[in-house]
Amino acid sequence: MTVKIYGIKNCDTMKKAFDWLSDNGVAYDFHNYKTDGIDTATLKSWVKAIGWEKLVNRTGTTFRALAEADKADLSEAKALKLMAANPSLIRRPVVEADGKVFAGFKPGSPERAALEAAALKR
Repeated sequence: MTVKIYGIKNCDTMKKAFDWLSDNGVAYDFHNYKTDGIDTATLKSWVKAIGWEKLVNRTGTTFRALAEADKADLSEAKALKLMAANPSLIRRPVVEADGKVFAGFKPGSPERAALEAAALKR
C-alpha cells in the first residue's frame, strides 16, 4: 500500500512523519502545498471525512497572523476558503492511507495510532 502525505517539506512535524514512514518501510507519495497548492475538492473531501475543525491549524503562525475578522466566527465555508488561500493553515501532515484520512502526527494521538495501523497493514 502507498500512503499519500500532504504538507510542507520543511515543517518539523512533516520531518517526523517522513522519518517514521521511512523507518517503517512505508512507501509514500508527497504532495507539497507550497509548490503544488491544494484544490478545493480535496479540501472538501477531507472535511467530509474528518471535519474542518481538525484540518485548521489554529496554533501556527499563519493562523495567528490572520486578521481578527478572518479568525472570528470561523465556519466550514470560511475555513475552506482560508485553507485554499493559505495552505499553511492546514494541519500537517494530512495523510490518506487505507481509504482513510488522518491529520496530525502527535505521539500518542488517536490519529497517529490509526495512521500507524493503516500504514503498517500493507
